[in-house]
Amino acid sequence: MSTLRITGLEALDIRFPTSDHSDGSDAMHPDPDYSAAYVILRTNVDGLEGHGLTFTIGRGNELCVAAAKALAPLVVGRTLESIVRDFAGFWRSLASESQMRWLGPEKGVIHLTTAAIVNATWDLYAKSKHKPLWKLLVDMSPEELLATIDFRYLTDALTKDQALEILRANVPFKAAREREMLDRGYPAYTTSAGWLGYSDEKIRRLCREGIAEGWTHFKIKVGADLQDDLRRAAIVRQEIGPQRRMMFDANQRWDVGEAIANMRELARFDPWWIEEPTSPDDVLGHAAIARAIEPIGVATGEQCQNRVVFKQLLQADAIRFCQIDSCRLGGVNEVLAVMLLAKRFGVPVCPHAGGVGLCEYVNHLILVDYICISGSLDDRVAEYVSHLHEHFENPSVVRGGRYTAPLAPGYGITMKRASLETFAFPNGPVWSARRAAPLVRR
Repeated sequence: MSTLRITGLEALDIRFPTSDHSDGSDAMHPDPDYSAAYVILRTNVDGLEGHGLTFTIGRGNELCVAAAKALAPLVVGRTLESIVRDFAGFWRSLASESQMRWLGPEKGVIHLTTAAIVNATWDLYAKSKHKPLWKLLVDMSPEELLATIDFRYLTDALTKDQALEILRANVPFKAAREREMLDRGYPAYTTSAGWLGYSDEKIRRLCREGIAEGWTHFKIKVGADLQDDLRRAAIVRQEIGPQRRMMFDANQRWDVGEAIANMRELARFDPWWIEEPTSPDDVLGHAAIARAIEPIGVATGEQCQNRVVFKQLLQADAIRFCQIDSCRLGGVNEVLAVMLLAKRFGVPVCPHAGGVGLCEYVNHLILVDYICISGSLDDRVAEYVSHLHEHFENPSVVRGGRYTAPLAPGYGITMKRASLETFAFPNGPVWSARRAAPLVRR
């Protein structure tokens, strides 16, 4: 590893026209084109590269690509050994770069891009060790895992000693949990039946198909119109029956009072949680909603910009489900910090994965959380959506409503070269053809 050096960083703008069929649509984002600012770390070893991405929904993806190019000098020329020797320091050098920090700090375009680069570095590290990322992390000692985390801003809620105690307490059980995950997989839920732009007929069909495939947890989008939400929720509850769990996702659409009033109406459908009921930055608003709508839980995290917001949500008892996002946070290092925070506060981690590549990422993170941190599957499910997995060399696989443990080396995010070329924006074949003959939206 000492001779492995990062020699170049390539950043690509990759976009998929998912808005054509309302895939991914919700109350705040009616026409998303699932997109990736895609980073490739070149090395001096033939055939060995690190791949990472950050997820966006179309316009603005080019800003993350530009940010990756701006951050490249902090990475290119480094040896992998020097990064791994002080992974927390490497993370901080990107997240807190002295001039670019002014554009954040630790939020927005720069932080999203930090995730792409950090995750590409972890992908490179795992590939160099010929291990899937989850296995690389599981095989680390508690002290090694701890050394990857930047604890700045966290120690009033989680000290290094407390985190080390959590990690050490799980060591005796790691081998058995690893076997369990390899044998059974990790429980998941589906959002694929509940996008806001789908017709009633399509929702019914997808619910029935989901039941046949073994799904027991279904999430639907709400927030645009209460009467329409009530009608669609009735359809889903009728199709999935009373024994399966249903969750709602408002995607930040409501004010606090509106969220409380609307959830009191929607409570008749026995939802397990309401996701993002208001602004993701409104910690006290989330806490007020959580108190008002019990026993329905509040779930948030998809748009939480850093570990500090998660810390405050947990301190304020504002969420019952912690929804990490693999690239809204600044990559693996910050995700580990939030999972440890959630364990400290006794809140289950239920990752967000509604986007291109996010299921592939999350497939690794859930195993690390269970094996090394939480040690529990109670009230824990990871999101799964059925879109765009065919573009990855080693896509995530779900069977019977459970993620299977990935076995290929790396972080599972390497996209097929043909997909990178075909969906490159703006000049790849798909986008060039659309400019020549604009598609009528359906």
